[in-house]
Amino acid sequence: MPTTIRKPMPRLSLSAAERATIAEILAEPVEFMDHPDFHKAGAEKRIFEDAPTVPLPDVGWYRPLMDDVTGKADAQPRRASSVLLTAAQERVIFMQFNFARWRMNVLRKRVGARVPDAATAHDLLRWHRTAKRLREQIAETNLALVLAMAKRVRIGENEFGDLISEGNMALMRSVDKFDCGRGFKFSTYACRAILKAFSRHGIKLAKHRQRFPTEFDPELERSNHSEMRRETARQESAAELRFIVESNRAELSDVEREVIEQRFGLDRPFIDRQPTLEQVGRTMGVTKERVRQIQNRALEKIRLAIEGVKHPSEVVDARTSVN
Repeated sequence: MPTTIRKPMPRLSLSAAERATIAEILAEPVEFMDHPDFHKAGAEKRIFEDAPTVPLPDVGWYRPLMDDVTGKADAQPRRASSVLLTAAQERVIFMQFNFARWRMNVLRKRVGARVPDAATAHDLLRWHRTAKRLREQIAETNLALVLAMAKRVRIGENEFGDLISEGNMALMRSVDKFDCGRGFKFSTYACRAILKAFSRHGIKLAKHRQRFPTEFDPELERSNHSEMRRETARQESAAELRFIVESNRAELSDVEREVIEQRFGLDRPFIDRQPTLEQVGRTMGVTKERVRQIQNRALEKIRLAIEGVKHPSEVVDARTSVN
């Protein structure tokens, strides 16, 4: 009887990061909210291909808002109607999210303690990426909930960042545990979880203060991020203006250049007070109104140079030119 030779299992063409992801998936059970539709024939097609497309969230408002807040809890996020999903859209995306996690769990049980073959490994990675993408989409869509709940909590200015972090973590946990099959809106479930997280954070902070009491120092409590950012922008603008004037990229006349340098102290960067129009005019031997006209014409040329517009000769009014 001929001996049957088993072909060796082909090695998985996976990166180290992908192999680590598969090992992590197989190590622990994958949590998911089960639904009867997952177990019916053609479930994947109905849940993903036949379902309406859920729009991606616009989170462009979030980072500038957090940068401008600088510890102030009274900032206004966008209206909830322009951020949150409808009940039908929520059901679609949560069904897809939990179906992806359910498929990961099914494949995990099928593999058991064995090494997964190539097809199963790629399926695990595909559903893992799908679940991760949908989880992030749901969380980003509901970022406004954390800010809205933070406005209800009375906190100090320096605690706002920590509170938002606690709220974001509570939001992510709510995404994992929300069951859309019960018919409730996600915002109802998530808001309660976020407020509970804020309460726990407040209790923990109060215990820490009781254990490590310190004297209040307003200089340490206040952030200077906004002042530093404005000062950096001011210095960059001043450097750009000085470069334009010194290189004469704006095609300034000698009189215009002298007015700009004296008026804004480009040749004296550490002056305490900006000279007035009258003072500059007295130095140059012209009236205050004449200095204002020259200054406005020069500033217009500089503005066009910054915007990259070529200065046509007709921009300079011959009637107001200085010989």
